[in-house]
Amino acid sequence: MTALRTFAERDASPQGMAIAAMPLFSIERIGDAPPRDLAAASYADNTAAMPSPLAGVRVLDATRILAGPVGGWTLAGYGADVMLVNAPYLPNIEAIAETSRGKLSAHVDLGSLEGRSTFERLLDGADVLVQGYRPGGFESLGFGPGDIASRHPGMVYVTLTAYGRDGPWATRRGFDSLVQTTMGFNAAEGFAASQEQPRAFPMQFIDHCTGFLIAVCVAAALIRQREQGGTWHVNLSLAQTGHWLRGLGRAADGFGVSVPDAEEYLETCESGFGQLRALRHSANLSHTDVSWLRPSMPPGSHPPVWPEK
Repeated sequence: MTALRTFAERDASPQGMAIAAMPLFSIERIGDAPPRDLAAASYADNTAAMPSPLAGVRVLDATRILAGPVGGWTLAGYGADVMLVNAPYLPNIEAIAETSRGKLSAHVDLGSLEGRSTFERLLDGADVLVQGYRPGGFESLGFGPGDIASRHPGMVYVTLTAYGRDGPWATRRGFDSLVQTTMGFNAAEGFAASQEQPRAFPMQFIDHCTGFLIAVCVAAALIRQREQGGTWHVNLSLAQTGHWLRGLGRAADGFGVSVPDAEEYLETCESGFGQLRALRHSANLSHTDVSWLRPSMPPGSHPPVWPEK
């Protein structure tokens, strides 16, 4: 739980000041390793058909709810082999049908020795690990950034948290709605609507923006790994994203802005959840199709084994 705060109250709090001092994200080298050759082939500029930009990259997606899954879903759209890993006993929200497009989806129970052994084998073949569990959770299982740098040098390791790695809330778990509430967004939205009560945003905008930032950071870290070698650690948080979004400013008369017709941005496809009507990929590249080649499937639909490259 979090208390409702205004922007001013949040700014004056120790956690608010800690977030204000952080960058939007960080990409740090945490170990030595030779560069990995992730390119499938070399193509001339005039080639009509190229492989997807991230073809050959394997991403282990150990995230839940929205921010992390949106990151993996975005990477899958650019050709990465993304495997979503869920424990068989954990519940999921309906949005998993949309955010699982393009992904393999396997069950692995990290609470068991067998599950941790399976996860280790998946790491053997992976280039990227994205994890968004509570702070300290993966470290307690032996899969922290230092562990991965030691056993799997050359990986890109992404840590997603709610409130960042610094400040008095660094060890707290949380999600978009709580971050909106404690950062002042809901109070500001209610004030803008001339309401006495706080008002929630119409979407989980911090989650989605953070997911897209995950994809940007993974691509940047992969470039650094290929050019410089090393093991790389990416740090992001919902609170850091929220602070950055607030700094972009506010639209005048925001409630007077007309809502665009969503139909032109939607597509229909078959999935393991049934017929899926969802947003199409927004990217348009000159030589490469950007789309999800694998249908969205329920958790546990695939074995925890990487396909052949």
